Amino acid sequence: MIKPTLKKLKEPVKKEMELFQQEFEKGIRSDVSLINTITQYILSQKSKKIRPVLLMLCAKLCGEPNELSYISASLVEILHTATLVHDDIVDEAETRRGLPSVKAIWKNKVAVLFGDYLFSKSLDGMIKLRNFDALELLSKTSELLSSGEILQIEKSFSDGMSEEIYYKMIWAKTASLFATGCKLGAITVNAAPEFCDSLYQYGKYLGMAFQIRDDLFDYNGSHSSIGKPIGRDIKENMITLPLIYTLNTLPRSDSRKLKKDLKERHSKKEVEEINALVKETGGVDYALNKLHELSRSAVDQLSVFPDSVIKQSLIGFTVYNEKRSN
Repeated sequence: MIKPTLKKLKEPVKKEMELFQQEFEKGIRSDVSLINTITQYILSQKSKKIRPVLLMLCAKLCGEPNELSYISASLVEILHTATLVHDDIVDEAETRRGLPSVKAIWKNKVAVLFGDYLFSKSLDGMIKLRNFDALELLSKTSELLSSGEILQIEKSFSDGMSEEIYYKMIWAKTASLFATGCKLGAITVNAAPEFCDSLYQYGKYLGMAFQIRDDLFDYNGSHSSIGKPIGRDIKENMITLPLIYTLNTLPRSDSRKLKKDLKERHSKKEVEEINALVKETGGVDYALNKLHELSRSAVDQLSVFPDSVIKQSLIGFTVYNEKRSN
């Protein structure tokens, strides 16, 4: 299948996304001028808005999007934005989408507080939903987002990152918000429980595939296309799926040496050498196969729905993710 463009995938919910954008901008507005300055900076950047698009598509697949759908989409995007701001502080990232990060411009103290502000705005917005299932889902996801990041740091530094833990980690830090957004779309239009559950699983598998695609950029991306430094995971000793496979494939003595080397500071040449080793031992191919497997699982979850333009867009997102370059 030819890679669908993001514009094409968004087309069925173009009108709904305009209403979402209004709700999102209203949801992060403040009386504090510095907060508004930072929010305007974020709003001015090119953002794919994939999570709210998926929420709107899922809502439209099951019914007619309404005010609760727009509020839910706004909350999902606010949570996502908050995690990005905090991630850049943790990663000491100077850029985000090719532009200076909030942390780079306003420094750590303001960036931390701004991320906290966004989390508090999401909590405020949850009350507006007046739906216990939606509230429980969002609050649990907020916890997972943070615990997933901490799990990655803990296991990377303790040499405890296994393939099983990696999947648990990417579920928590990335896929949980995809799954929650998809299920919220269905919940807000009063879809049947089985439809809500199928879309939750669709979002889970797509979100995990999305994170694997992101992790692969460390091995075959470019700084200009993805807008962040290549090889950063290796430099920060963050163990992702391609490297896990290589560590498991190498003879024990070579694996131990590589683990030890990963804890050292790395020059550009050393990062390139590790990248080459991961490719040679099949780590990249293994991760690509897992990505394809998860994409197929996501599509399988949509079998309970009749064919439609909306369903084709949801299927198209799995193809878009597999072929994207940023």
